[in-house]
Amino acid sequence: MVLDGIADLVGANPAVGEVQQPITGAAARVARIGAYHVLVHKRLVLADGRPVHLGSRALDILLVLLEHAGSAVSKEQLIARVWPDNVVEEINLRVHIAALRKALGDDREGQRYIATIPLRGYCLVAPVSWQEPAEDTIRMPEHNLPPRLSPMIGRGEVVESLVRQLRQRRFVTLVGPGGIGKTTVALHVADRLLANYPQGVRLLDLAPLDKAEQLPSTLAAALHVPLHGEELMPQLAGYLRDRHMLLVLDNCEHLIDAVADFAETLLRSAPRLDVLATSREVLRAEGEQVYRLGPLACPPATSAMTQAQAMGFPALQLLLERAVDSQGRFELSDSDLPLAAELCRRLDGIPLAIELAAAQLGALGLTGVLSQLANCFRLLSRGRRTAPARQQTLRATLEWSHELLPEHEKACLRRLSVFPASFTLDAAAALMGDDQVAPQLCITLGQLVAKSLVNADVGDEQSYYRLLDTTRTYALERLRAAAEEEVVRRRHAHYCLAWMNQAHQEWVVTPERQWIRRFATHLDDLCAALDWSFASPGDEALAIHLTACSTPLWQELSLLKEHSRYVVKALAALQADEQPCPALQVKLKLVLGSAWYHARGGTQDTIDAFVSAGRLAERCQDLTGQLMAASGLMAVNLCRADYQAALEQTRHFDRLSLRDGPEMALSLQRLSGLAQHFAGNQLQAKRHAIAALTQIVRAPSAGNYTNGFGVQYDQEVAALTLLARILWLQGFPEQAWQRALQAVDVAKRREHRTSLCYTLALSAWVIARYNGNAEASRDLLELLLEQTRELSMNMFLGWAQHYARETLTPGVSLGNEPALPGDGLIKDIMVTLNPGYADDTLLARARSGQAGWVTAEVLRVEAEALLNGEVQDLDGAEALLARALNIAGDQGALAWELRAACSLARLWQQRGRWQDAHALLKRVFGRFTEGFTTPDLLAARQLLDKCAALAASV
Repeated sequence: MVLDGIADLVGANPAVGEVQQPITGAAARVARIGAYHVLVHKRLVLADGRPVHLGSRALDILLVLLEHAGSAVSKEQLIARVWPDNVVEEINLRVHIAALRKALGDDREGQRYIATIPLRGYCLVAPVSWQEPAEDTIRMPEHNLPPRLSPMIGRGEVVESLVRQLRQRRFVTLVGPGGIGKTTVALHVADRLLANYPQGVRLLDLAPLDKAEQLPSTLAAALHVPLHGEELMPQLAGYLRDRHMLLVLDNCEHLIDAVADFAETLLRSAPRLDVLATSREVLRAEGEQVYRLGPLACPPATSAMTQAQAMGFPALQLLLERAVDSQGRFELSDSDLPLAAELCRRLDGIPLAIELAAAQLGALGLTGVLSQLANCFRLLSRGRRTAPARQQTLRATLEWSHELLPEHEKACLRRLSVFPASFTLDAAAALMGDDQVAPQLCITLGQLVAKSLVNADVGDEQSYYRLLDTTRTYALERLRAAAEEEVVRRRHAHYCLAWMNQAHQEWVVTPERQWIRRFATHLDDLCAALDWSFASPGDEALAIHLTACSTPLWQELSLLKEHSRYVVKALAALQADEQPCPALQVKLKLVLGSAWYHARGGTQDTIDAFVSAGRLAERCQDLTGQLMAASGLMAVNLCRADYQAALEQTRHFDRLSLRDGPEMALSLQRLSGLAQHFAGNQLQAKRHAIAALTQIVRAPSAGNYTNGFGVQYDQEVAALTLLARILWLQGFPEQAWQRALQAVDVAKRREHRTSLCYTLALSAWVIARYNGNAEASRDLLELLLEQTRELSMNMFLGWAQHYARETLTPGVSLGNEPALPGDGLIKDIMVTLNPGYADDTLLARARSGQAGWVTAEVLRVEAEALLNGEVQDLDGAEALLARALNIAGDQGALAWELRAACSLARLWQQRGRWQDAHALLKRVFGRFTEGFTTPDLLAARQLLDKCAALAASV
């Protein structure tokens, strides 16, 4: 039997030779090819409404063949169309044709799509029909399942049974030994049930986890739901409570007790959630329905069996399919049939074992494989007594497969075991050292892929490799047995250090999303390297440097809490050193301060981190470190509404005299303006803000980020945010709104989400609310809540929740996260929106002049309370309003001056002083040149008209 022969189907297929409708002129239509829909205009291939994973070259080939459906297309023509600007070998075309055939399931169940026409090229031989696109054709269910599942062999009935069980029972565990195919079956079940779950399906691969505490955060990451605080499970339960979803928990055995509790808790809290788990052991959880996955059926040991009968057994089907995949061509003769059947039986029908054996058939043949397998089984017939028999068999299969490798492949495989997830060829090279493995790594890795010991995901731009969990575990044992683990893990840590150094260098010049796409894939490696180096005596210095230089990755992924744990370890290791490096201590304390600032706000811990960093920097004459510490401490002081302390920090900036570089001078201008603004000096603040923006216009690159200044924000966004606030206080609400929108636009355009949260929280939403723009404030609030949750920025999230509760915006979800206390700057902002936020502490600060920018408004609020109390104090109220009016005028805050004037005018009306009220309002109102449709100016205009009428009647 030839399973991958060249079939001449031109005469047999009715589609061949017919003139098909050309793609030209039908680009917006959908081509139906067998079980697939091809959306030409979207460059998309769908199977049952789901995208088929195809590389761009393979897709280009399919489109060319579709254009000439039923006719042969020469190899030269295909190469010219697919690689128009490159000279490539024919092998490239064959590789992508093979990938296309495999993705389409060519030659499975008798279906043929692409035929090789001898001496002519390739031909799309499946019937093609064209139709108008329908909505259900391009349905995209919400899930994180792999892009396309390979057709299964011999598990169709299992899948249907599990589908029925999940529809009847909410919790099903698929149990079986390692390598039996539990994950494959679970993925196909999930794929079949996509349409049944409106809120989608989420897959959690638990194999990389080593601690039960990681379960909630892993699920949260899959759901894109950031968690806050210490109590994580109630937040997850709250999110899932009303959602109809399927959760697939894959590889549960190493965390069995924790996963059982985890699943029970979620199922009790979320009545519409279903769970499908895979494990080598039963979870023994409440409500669990167990399905034991057995081996693939094998041909029996009988002498009388035809080839057609034998091919009805899925174990043999799998063996031959994988042999074809590995060798490209494989023939099974009648004399080979008994040997193939015996091999399947000897491997107990375990899919992974069969795949490992199939990879060796080309080199050893069936007789050689059986011989080697028998020897290996005799050597390893006694496994762990408590292990299932098939698990011992799988281990024996791995041992056998390993022993067949030449020494350089063995060395390569065991060294690759330190990668916790996928890796690239360059990453693998970094671990090989200088022996014979390194020079032929590419070939060696290809051989390991061919022998099913390494999985490969070949893309157009980059190829990624990964060891199966069972293979990785076995290879790691071999690494330890060879006494190489320490040296290889050290190479791995140095590889991570090099990547993090590169990430740090590119951080300030690369758009956020592009930067994250490039470097976020190294997070698993980074964690593994940090865990090992901190636990390895003598490698603490490596761990410390890795912790420090990886700061951008943790920050951009918003894993501030996770990073702070490593920072604490690094600082402790430095402290234990007889001669700790002060520069590293400064850097790590600054990182810790920034992480705690966003996670905890202006707490004493945050202050202590920045203060100690500044003192250390001063002792070692690190001027840049002093400036960074001072700027971080200034951010904390502003958050705490200690405006005078923040202003003192700017004087410290001046004393440091660090104005040499454009970025440094720009930061000093902006931070000085920020301190002056909140201290209540709007004229000085505006000069600094305009100077900063002018510098950015002259040198645009200086506006990107803050290059380590305490808390990372884009300079242009931050300067525009400051100017918008100043303009509104000065009585220019329309200009303020334009600057606020400009800041939001810059943050979005540069894809810097931390800066986006900053400007939304401090200016855009607040000014929209001041100006009475309800629709804009609603949209901005939704965006702020979304971003702060995704970034785990608890401080700004707390602010956003105060905004949402104050406005009671319809349709805006507050979530279940607890808001941070409404103290400090957020209370000052809120009191300008709702007088109810005024309390004795805030009033005392205003009377003493410590309330800075909000002093005049707080005094006005206190005066209104005296006027509206059960016992009115008109004289006291008038004195407070007069003081508020003077302070607002001195600060250049025309907006607060207008509010104070309106309150005082109403008081004078009450006392019969109509003319004085009219004169006061006319004087203040007349200084406005814009914003006459905003709430404050509309109210002032109405009051002014009333005063004018009353004054005229006297």
